[in-house]
Amino acid sequence: MAAGGPSRSERKAAERVRRLREEQQRERLRQVSRILRKAVAERSAEEGRLLAESEDLVTELQGRSRRREGLKRRQEEATSIPDYRGPNGVWTLLQKGRSISAADLSEAEPTLTHMSIARLHEQKLVQHVVSQNCDGLHLRSGLPRTAISELHGNMYIEVCTACTPNREYVRVFDVTERTALHRHQTGRACHKCGGQLRDTIVHFGERGTLGQPLNWEAATQAASKADTILCLGSSLKVLKKYPRLWCMTKPPSRRPKLYIVNLQWTPKDDWAALKLHGKCDDVMQLLMDELGLEIPPYSRWQDPIFALATPLRAGEEGSHSRKSLCRSREDPPPGDRGAALSSAPVLGGWFGRGCAKRTKRRKIT
Repeated sequence: MAAGGPSRSERKAAERVRRLREEQQRERLRQVSRILRKAVAERSAEEGRLLAESEDLVTELQGRSRRREGLKRRQEEATSIPDYRGPNGVWTLLQKGRSISAADLSEAEPTLTHMSIARLHEQKLVQHVVSQNCDGLHLRSGLPRTAISELHGNMYIEVCTACTPNREYVRVFDVTERTALHRHQTGRACHKCGGQLRDTIVHFGERGTLGQPLNWEAATQAASKADTILCLGSSLKVLKKYPRLWCMTKPPSRRPKLYIVNLQWTPKDDWAALKLHGKCDDVMQLLMDELGLEIPPYSRWQDPIFALATPLRAGEEGSHSRKSLCRSREDPPPGDRGAALSSAPVLGGWFGRGCAKRTKRRKIT
């Protein structure tokens, strides 16, 4: 220890004081936020005095509110993430024999919920995210790769399984145009060994074997250490089949507490410590307000996918016809031939594939 420096006990005391001040500031922020949500006529004289003494916090919270409303408007306009198991979801409609329209997921952006989760991970309040969506939006929200398990794959990632370890190629377009159930080759080749690249999608009736982006090992490790599991928007009809995610080998008293946010019934409702029938964005907004944490706005200019992406080689430009992501909506990438949102039936790729009930094959004797 350098001469004249603070002792260990002094450093600990200073750290305790710092944490106490931060907690007091957060509590003051929560109090002011609750008061601002009330109508002016409903505020008490004491609450009025608290607001007058907290002008800086009032200004900060009002600024957050304006940014949040702007973010919500943009997301309502931009997010085109399809629903799957709801009354009008993709799987529901297809199982009823009804047609669906193609969804251009290049127009989808991380929602308020995605960005809230990224902020909670940054604050070490969320340790790991398990997703069964293939849209890559958790990756695009800024979550590090090590903190995500995309159990059913990622539509922006293709891999070379001939390389050891598998070589990943992140793209800025949907790589699943030519792929389907049990047919995963994308038509492009590995830049290193020349082997055929494949998508990472796990269809109904398939078993995911890739290390990444499925990241099963990290998912099960996180579940085994978790004290809380928060399920947002998932019907859990598929995830319920993965006992390792629910620590079913542990006695009930030692399993993580389960909290579910969904507008519909889920098969895990009876196991939940709390079930909220609501929209994920609404619930996460309330949670972030209560924690005094600001939700970062999504920016295409800061989207990690552009830094992770591997550009196509010369001669590969014609290997896909899907619309590519671009940093600015007004400036599509040069040579991008992708079509805009279409009302035509889905013809290729993972979207809408494999959801029909499978028929049993006859055994030939």
